[in-house]
Amino acid sequence: TEAIGLYNLGQSCCLNSLLQVFLMNIHFTRILRRITVPPSPAQRRSNVPYQMLLLLEKMQSGKCKAVGPTELACCLSEHRVELFVQHDAAQLFLTLWNLLKKQMKKPELVKELRDLYTICIQEHVACQKCSFEVKSKSTMLTLPLPVLDANSHRLKTLEDCLQYFFHPEELTGQNMCFCQQCGRKTPFLQSTKLVHLPQTLTLHLKRFCFERSSCTHKLSHSLPFPQELDLRQVLTESQCQADDSEKATWQYELFAVVAHSGSASCGHYCAYIRRLTDCKWYCFNDSEVCQVSWDDVKCTYGRSNLYWRETAYLLFYMKKQPQ
Repeated sequence: TEAIGLYNLGQSCCLNSLLQVFLMNIHFTRILRRITVPPSPAQRRSNVPYQMLLLLEKMQSGKCKAVGPTELACCLSEHRVELFVQHDAAQLFLTLWNLLKKQMKKPELVKELRDLYTICIQEHVACQKCSFEVKSKSTMLTLPLPVLDANSHRLKTLEDCLQYFFHPEELTGQNMCFCQQCGRKTPFLQSTKLVHLPQTLTLHLKRFCFERSSCTHKLSHSLPFPQELDLRQVLTESQCQADDSEKATWQYELFAVVAHSGSASCGHYCAYIRRLTDCKWYCFNDSEVCQVSWDDVKCTYGRSNLYWRETAYLLFYMKKQPQ
């Protein structure tokens, strides 16, 4: 719960930002504190949950302004997580989560970790010429939200991005699918429906596009996101596959923002986190931690004429506690 910084070990700002988001989430640390301690020194050195727990205890034990995540970084390198390189925060978040899930030995903790972060969706494809349709459920750790529509027009708000992600898509022309019932390729309607949302909802703003030169270009235009998000107000009935008791829990408050400054190929990450003990916002910029205002967080909305400035990349929303 303390606002303690993490020293940069050399291009480790992405790792530091994600560790702060994990360790400032009390729902996550309650799981972490109940892990089984590996028996041998070698196993402890290579166990990501245990090394993360040691780092948490180091951060909470003293009055230092910052601590070094050296042992955890060495542990991650044993699992092929490269050090001293530029990382993509969305990819590294998935890597860390998978390592945590794989190395937590207690089945009940693995289930709690899944419940804490996993989104459940239903993918649906239906032939437009007959009644043939296929439904399949799948899980996601993050919702990868486009910030441009199919015509490369900018989506104006986070709510627009969510609506666009769940908007049905017609598969026609070259994109037609083979229908088993019709015995030929026909137009299909493809849609994604929301089934279940976790306690901590992670949204990935896909702030990049690929130009004809095959270079990746960062999209820095303004995209406001709210402090409070009610998915019942954002999505239509046809975009959901959930009962009323499930939907009643779809009210969220913003917990953290992982922001990126720089270009698509290089830059710097920091994290803005709302500390749950006092509900105040803090900026975690490696070893530097300071209290900030909501106006400071809103600076990560982005601006087209400030290409190198901070833009929000990952948004973490936490379920509102029932009154």
